[in-house]
Amino acid sequence: MVLTRRHVDVDRSVRQDAVDAIQSEKAASFRDNVKTYKKAVFWSLLLSTCIVMEGFQLIILNSLYVLPAFQKQFGTANDKGVYSVSSKWQSILANIALIGQILGLIFSGYMVEKIGYKYTLVLGLVGLGGAITASFVATKLWTLAVGQFLCGIPWGMFQTTTTTYASEVTPLGLRPFLTTYVNLCWCLGQMISSLMLKRASNLEGDLSYKIPFGSQWIWILPLIVGILFAPESPWWLIRQGRTEDAKRHLMRLTTRHYADHTNTKASVNMMFYTNELEKSRSGGIDYLDCFRGTDLRRTEISCNVWAIQIVSGGSLMGFSAYFFIRAGLSASDAFNFQVAQFALGMLGTIISWSLLSHFGRRTLYLFGQAVGLLCLVVMGIVSSFLSGDTASWTAGGMLLAFTFFYDATVGPVCYSIVAEISSTRLRNKTIVLARIWYNILGLVAGTLTPIMLNPDAADLGGKSGFVYAGTALIMLVWTWYRLPETKGRSFTELDMLFDEKTNARDFKSASVHIGTSSNGGTQRDNISLTTRTHRSVIHAVPDEETQPLKAEDGITKAITFTTERMDR
Repeated sequence: MVLTRRHVDVDRSVRQDAVDAIQSEKAASFRDNVKTYKKAVFWSLLLSTCIVMEGFQLIILNSLYVLPAFQKQFGTANDKGVYSVSSKWQSILANIALIGQILGLIFSGYMVEKIGYKYTLVLGLVGLGGAITASFVATKLWTLAVGQFLCGIPWGMFQTTTTTYASEVTPLGLRPFLTTYVNLCWCLGQMISSLMLKRASNLEGDLSYKIPFGSQWIWILPLIVGILFAPESPWWLIRQGRTEDAKRHLMRLTTRHYADHTNTKASVNMMFYTNELEKSRSGGIDYLDCFRGTDLRRTEISCNVWAIQIVSGGSLMGFSAYFFIRAGLSASDAFNFQVAQFALGMLGTIISWSLLSHFGRRTLYLFGQAVGLLCLVVMGIVSSFLSGDTASWTAGGMLLAFTFFYDATVGPVCYSIVAEISSTRLRNKTIVLARIWYNILGLVAGTLTPIMLNPDAADLGGKSGFVYAGTALIMLVWTWYRLPETKGRSFTELDMLFDEKTNARDFKSASVHIGTSSNGGTQRDNISLTTRTHRSVIHAVPDEETQPLKAEDGITKAITFTTERMDR
């Protein structure tokens, strides 16, 4: 039974190069990949370092609420003469930065298609330099809010551009490590911020909060200079129709041994083949195309994978110092716990690299969500039935355990999944939409979490773990039924699995083969897909009625794909 029929304008040699490149990537060892792509690793690490700045800033504002100088400058005194920033303004400051990030995400989605990844990041860094000034000189809450809004725009530009770049300049064997490195950058930024805040808490006057704001300027100029020398993504250049530029930039990402004509040509043709395959299916690269056909499912997965970080308790980590104090710890102990928290986060991310080599993305996500759910429930129970130091230290310990398992599974693995799950032509926009959904949920969490923790509001303290345990359970069920396994799959294979509407739980066992078959002495291309429930053979047969299109290398030829499904 014929299910689909689509035209893909590529020559047989291009298809064979694509097959060879995919097989070569799968066969390469980790050591071989690092040796061959060490330049790509360097450039990916450099560009992802932009996220360190955002992780740094994420902790600053939520932690400054416990500094006496900040409270006196921006807070109001109660009847006892104690200064504090109201939960209303805490929510405004947290949420207005998220609104800026949403605008930055939308802006970056368009800018990447126009000017590429590296120049989009440079533009964001230049804007951030001015935005930091607004926060540094602020003396009123509303001026601080303006500064946070302006900072949010470049932060939004960094959030997806770095992840997408990492996924496109590295091969299959390195992709999970370089995309999850983004999570390490978050943890590193939070760690540096916590250490600086601990030292700044001993300072007198406005220097205790101005120094953390101003220290962000140190990062900007070195990053701009470095990024300007970085090669552009070859995938982006292919989408722009710049095949020769793609070859040249791929050679800059690889060693001289790899960058010979044969290897470079095969890799670029694999990119060209995948791009043409996706164009034959939908062709569009607008935001609306993310909600059409099989891309709708891929967008849903990307959005919810990131949403899990918020609704499964991750937002509590951003308010950790405030949470520890509300749980009953002193300010000094709270900052010590916070430093330990992000040290565990960094350790967890490093451990995740080993786990990713042995376990699938889906397996790690399910495990991380289940353990996180358990930590939240224990946190809530302890805070409900115990009191005093025992309850405070136990609740704090549970948040530390939550952080470790989160950053060994859900935190970093999310970046690997969203970088792989979308189609290459829509990857940047799909990740933008997913991050926007993340930030919208962050707006909700940024409003509710201070209310749950603030003694003048709900004052739940550690019992707020129960609230997030409920939403964590819902998302655990979603993961079981909807999240597919992407480990070891090339972008071309993932396209085929989604096109065939393969069940999420069948992705791991599905067998995809791209090769040739013979029919009456005539050779023809075919792609076969076998899962637990069906077997599909996708034949590529010359179509005499289709006019061939020209590519830059002049070797394209029109062929038609038909699909036959046979129930098993």
